[in-house]
Formats: sequence, structure tokens, C-alpha cells
Amino acid sequence: MRTAIFAPVLALVLWTFVMLVWLYATRIPALSRHGIVYDPARLNEAFDAQLPPGVRWKADNYNNLMQQPPIFYAVAIVLALSDAGFGVNVWLAWAYVGVRVAHSLVHALVNVVLVRFALFALGSVILFALAVRAALVVF
Repeated sequence: MRTAIFAPVLALVLWTFVMLVWLYATRIPALSRHGIVYDPARLNEAFDAQLPPGVRWKADNYNNLMQQPPIFYAVAIVLALSDAGFGVNVWLAWAYVGVRVAHSLVHALVNVVLVRFALFALGSVILFALAVRAALVVF
């Protein structure tokens, strides 16, 4: 089994943990600095509204990393188990990871929606190409 494709998978997993640490490294001090107390009787939106945007962006991006990347993980596993986790598929996987990291940085630092959308769309196209390549191997 050729498993070179596991390297970009693990890179994205580790990046997700970087975003989780960044989320807490900004959120916890912000809660203290602004005297914010979480009230479970209130909606999450009310809690989030008390946080500065730059703090919320990290949490929003972490949540975003829980949405589309699981498709990437599944496709990568299919490619690895089908002995197709090498060559162009690995390059596409690394391209997807690079675009997701860039998306995270834009989202967490400046949150320019058009740039974020362009990166998300590009990542989606790359992921679709990877999924089609996996489907061609499996079917």
C-alpha cells in the first residue's frame, strides 16, 4: 500500500490542533479581559457577540475545519487503501492542505470574506478533483 498521501492528511490534522490552541490562547485572555462569563441559559450567539471579532474568527475557523476536511480525510484513506496514494494524488492533497492553511490564516487574521471565499472555492475544486480521481480508481 502506498501511503505517501498520509503526510498531507497528518499535516492538516496537526494544523487543526494549531488552530485549536490559537483559539484558546486568544479566547481565554479575552474572557478575562472583558469580564465575560458564559451563561448556558443564553444562546451561543449572545456569548459570541461579547467577544472581539478577532477572537471569534479563530473559533469560527476551527469550526470550519470540522466541516469540509473530513471529506478530504475519507478520500485520502480511500486512495491509500486503493494503492493510489501517490503521484498526482499526493500533490493534490498537499495543494488542498496549503489552501486550507491559507484560508485559516486569512480567516483568523484579517477575515477578508472575498479572499476567504476564493480560497474556500479553490480548495473545494481541488478536493473535488481528488474525489473524482479516487472514484476512477474505485469504480
